[in-house]
Amino acid sequence: MSITSQGELESTLNNQETEARRLAVREHAKQVLRDSGLAQMLQDLNKDELRRRGTFEEYDSMLLLKWGTGYTRRHIWVEIQGNTIRFRLTPHRKCASPVPLCDGEYHTFTSQMWADTELLRLELYKYYKKPVAESSDD
Repeated sequence: MSITSQGELESTLNNQETEARRLAVREHAKQVLRDSGLAQMLQDLNKDELRRRGTFEEYDSMLLLKWGTGYTRRHIWVEIQGNTIRFRLTPHRKCASPVPLCDGEYHTFTSQMWADTELLRLELYKYYKKPVAESSDD
C-alpha cells in the first residue's frame, strides 16, 4: 500500500469515527428529549401557544425553537449535555434557588430534576413567557 493510499484510508476511517460519534451524540440527545417529555412539551407549545408559527432548528445536541418576525425574533435554546438539559438564557445574576442549577447563563436540569415533568413544563413555559431575544446585528 502506498503512503498516499494509507493516508487516505486513515482519513476515511477518522471521518467515519467522527461521524459515528456525532450520530451517537445526536441519538442520545433525542433520547433524553423523549424520555424527559420535553420534545412533546415543545411541540405542544408550538401548537397551542404559537399556533404552529414556531420553527425548530435541530443540531447534534442542541435544539432551537424560534418564533416572531425580523424585529421581534425570540427563541428557546435547549442543549443536552450527557443526561442534563440546559436552557440558555440572557446572561443574568446567578439564581439563589437550588432548582434549576444556575450559572448565570444556563439553567440546568439533572435527570433527577427533569424526571418531575410538571417542574420541567412550568420552567419551559416560564422561558416561553420571557424568551431570549435574538440580537439585531445582522
